[in-house]
Amino acid sequence: MAHNTTLGRALGITAEHVEVIGSDDYMESPLLTPREKAAVLWAEHVTKNTAKARDDIAEEVQKHFSDAEFVELTFVTSYFNMRNRYHDSLKLPLDDDSLVNEVGRLRPDPDKLKAYLQDVLDHWPEKFPEPNDSFQEK
Repeated sequence: MAHNTTLGRALGITAEHVEVIGSDDYMESPLLTPREKAAVLWAEHVTKNTAKARDDIAEEVQKHFSDAEFVELTFVTSYFNMRNRYHDSLKLPLDDDSLVNEVGRLRPDPDKLKAYLQDVLDHWPEKFPEPNDSFQEK
């Protein structure tokens, strides 16, 4: 959590939220909505690598998210786990608090983002090539 706290604060997560999310009692907190509790629950299981064995947790979390949101939540959690391990392994310093204001200003222009995504769709191949023999399992 330490490497991501600055980014979270820049995106509007309060110190109180960080404290609740990092506690064992987050499911009881009136500070979090049921959807936020579900997100933290899933992130906890993805982080601990117990998600694969907990269909009950996945089903509960999916009540609060569309399929696309559930996949994105899993991806983002996995990404930040990788990022934490990378930073911790290299003993990188925590982000400076002065970056909070800078990160908050790095919002994409919605029109540019839409144009980029439209360009991706416009150039999407009708058919993807088959993998060559060197990538196929033998």
